Amino acid sequence: MDTAFTALAASGATTLVSLMVTDSWVQARALVGRLFARTHSSDAALTHLEAERARLLADDDAATTREITDRCQVLLRHLLESGSATGEELHDVLSSLRQLANECSTPLGPVHNTINGGVQHGPVIQSGRITGLTFHAQGPGSPPPSQHPGANDHRLTGS
Repeated sequence: MDTAFTALAASGATTLVSLMVTDSWVQARALVGRLFARTHSSDAALTHLEAERARLLADDDAATTREITDRCQVLLRHLLESGSATGEELHDVLSSLRQLANECSTPLGPVHNTINGGVQHGPVIQSGRITGLTFHAQGPGSPPPSQHPGANDHRLTGS
């Protein structure tokens, strides 16, 4: 059982630390907080996690991430060894954390937009992905689209 606890705590710590730098941190903290609520040191553990998160946000390098992951693993393993949480309970929380990690939208990098082709006298749409969308553009004095099928259709596709 010792190896199983170690693997579960390691996986949980890795997922938890990855969520510390995302918008899903509040939800992740609440999930883990329910596990720590069974211990007498739940407030201290959550305060510790918040401090580690602040450190990670301030100094996001591989060494810091590894160190914080190791500390989180110790916290989770202690929950299991002390009997404050069962392996099944930690596994359930870990499944929820993984789902959060899969759903969270962290930016991949800065976004730079450039508009080419002259002056734009209308709205410009910025999007991640638009497919199969048709706009019927009709300017002043233009015949209705039904008179010239397809003439005013502008298909947007791309990513």
